Amino acid sequence: MFETLSDRLSGVFDKLTGRGALSDKDVKAAMREVRRALLEADVALEVVRDFIEKVSERAIGQEVVKSITPGQMVVKIVNDELVKVLGETAVPIDLNAAAPVPIMMVGLQGSGKTTSTAKIAKRLKEKDSKKVLMASLDTRRPAAQQQLKVLGEQLDVETLPIIDGQTPQQIAKRALQFAKLSGFDVLMLDTAGRLHIDETLMGEVAEVRDIANPQEILLVADALTGQDAVNLARSFDERIGITGLMLTRIDGDGRGGAALSMRAVTGKPIKLLGTGEKIDELEDFHPERIANRILGMGDVVSLVEKAAETIDAEKAEKIAAKMQKGAFDLDDLSEQLKQMQRMGGMSGVMGMLPGVGKMKKQMAGANLDDNLLGRQQAIISSMTRKERKRPKLLNASRKRRIAAGSGTSVQEINKLVKMHRQMADMMKKLGKRKGGLAGLFGGGGMPDMPPDASGGGALPPGGMPGQLPGLGGGLPPGIGLPGLGGPGLPGLPRGKKKK
Repeated sequence: MFETLSDRLSGVFDKLTGRGALSDKDVKAAMREVRRALLEADVALEVVRDFIEKVSERAIGQEVVKSITPGQMVVKIVNDELVKVLGETAVPIDLNAAAPVPIMMVGLQGSGKTTSTAKIAKRLKEKDSKKVLMASLDTRRPAAQQQLKVLGEQLDVETLPIIDGQTPQQIAKRALQFAKLSGFDVLMLDTAGRLHIDETLMGEVAEVRDIANPQEILLVADALTGQDAVNLARSFDERIGITGLMLTRIDGDGRGGAALSMRAVTGKPIKLLGTGEKIDELEDFHPERIANRILGMGDVVSLVEKAAETIDAEKAEKIAAKMQKGAFDLDDLSEQLKQMQRMGGMSGVMGMLPGVGKMKKQMAGANLDDNLLGRQQAIISSMTRKERKRPKLLNASRKRRIAAGSGTSVQEINKLVKMHRQMADMMKKLGKRKGGLAGLFGGGGMPDMPPDASGGGALPPGGMPGQLPGLGGGLPPGIGLPGLGGPGLPGLPRGKKKK
């Protein structure tokens, strides 16, 4: 998400930050480019006008003129205003009410309401230890109630028993009564949608709202909706009174205009992002972090949080211990590749690192994509247990056999073996250093990336932070993101350092 906008804005700011002094004419020209970039990203015209007006007011005048680095100051002003448009602070789902707390999901058909209902229920159950009941009020779409029931069985979350012939209003009343009698903490109400906004839909949703008196009314909107998202959000807010927004399919939208527009038009916070089709692909919406991503500054905090959630600490500790002894085999490498896939794959991790956006073409030229992880996994899976434990056994005939079995080439096997050997050597050296493997992220940056790759101070001094507050030393020991800190990302040419 925001990929197109990020690319365009990066080009605009590169021109500004490359100059020692800026005139009002330079800033006005940059603002025209920013305006064009926002419109191309499908941001609503009224939002663009207001944004450009506020940025220009601060950027053309004393605030930039007095700045030691005027180009950087303009970037900061744009960043500050982006954060304001996106909502300034993260707003979580409000559960501060008497149980069962009703949460109503509204939106058009096909926006992902049912899957989003299940995603939120899973999160509330696992993260907040809440007893959740899901109820489908969609009596129009074929098998809609059955779909929610199947999702509930997969997640071990209880769903309201289906009774044919009931209206959405009757189902809402029964769900409330059942949730109260059975001691549920949260009641998720998945309402019906339509292909377009109509009076019947709004009337039905309003009646359900009056019956359930929900604590939260979340509008689920497809990020691909574009300009229509503004009208959608405004209509639901005026008729129903939404409390927040959830954007789905953000992985399929490179523009991101819907997020900027809907928040600005309704004044209601974006609370959650559906980052993919899988049931655990759900993120809290943090305006400041999203603004940083848009401007190519990365999102290290989210990366560390994701690592802490997805990595098996016990396995990580065992791998770390083996690394320190220099006993890092291909089974361990396979486990690390799986960890990276659980964190969103190569693209997911890279997208959160400061300055890496500028290296996209280089990464694409090196075929550094998520398919690479799958091919590497296939290579390791085609080896015998003995070969995985002792990679030195891999002679020419063994490599040809593995290549045939994994559908890859001998060259790819050679690259994988070389990467493994470099990682093993690096980890052994780090194990002997003061601070151990924590030093991987604690200083010296990422050797294979140009210093300050963002061109504007986005990369933190010393590289990746080693001590992020509250996380006990940054990334868990043993995470070993392949290539970060020494041998280079697999298949990526070594970066040239600036003089």
